[in-house]
Amino acid sequence: MLCVVLFAAGILSPGLLYAQESDGCAWLCKPELKIEPTVTIEHLFSPARVEILSDGAVLETVRQERERVFELIVSLDIPTEIPRVGFTFETILVPFGETGENPFTGVTANQLGRTFIRNNGIEVELELNLVILEPEQTGGWVESHFDIVDKISTAERQTDASVYTHKLNFELDTALFLFNFLPEDNWLRNVELEASLDFVATGLPRAAEIIGDKRFLDDASPWSLSIVAVFPLAPLSP
Repeated sequence: MLCVVLFAAGILSPGLLYAQESDGCAWLCKPELKIEPTVTIEHLFSPARVEILSDGAVLETVRQERERVFELIVSLDIPTEIPRVGFTFETILVPFGETGENPFTGVTANQLGRTFIRNNGIEVELELNLVILEPEQTGGWVESHFDIVDKISTAERQTDASVYTHKLNFELDTALFLFNFLPEDNWLRNVELEASLDFVATGLPRAAEIIGDKRFLDDASPWSLSIVAVFPLAPLSP
């Protein structure tokens, strides 16, 4: 769908297709590759109550706790010639997650003689970035943007018919350029510390759904907060 939209926009906006060589843009501008170690706090607001089940019987009722998850993100930022509009492609790896059962083979940790199976899942995101605050407005110190995200991640609802599902996600990101005081040709000048408030609008468990050994009594919390360190890889001096 994105490809169709971009192709149509290019056809309808011929003036954007022939940018001057000096700015390196032809509708879409030169992409920037970044690596982003991230700590995400899930179930940030209104964590759901869930019943722990065993053979259909309720063992206990608990409220989901806030969880800290380490993620490693590789992102490709693509600016455009449209003011304050860009795109981002992200691949997200959760290297240290844990689960009791392999979702693809059905083998449990006990069968393997382990205490857990490493749940190193991968997610993919396509983002439309709408810039709210540009670095030029803050002397190069702060940038903020609102993102509309198509997120592809593992299924989480009882009715999901795919192993991986699309989810609609909204993000409010604010970045601080910690080393903005350094000379312009210094690589550290482009390193960012970013806070991202996320709201997952679709694809999460709803009240009364049973996921594994848990029955949700409330809708799953859609809120999370991520603290992100952003390091440019290419070009090294964007």
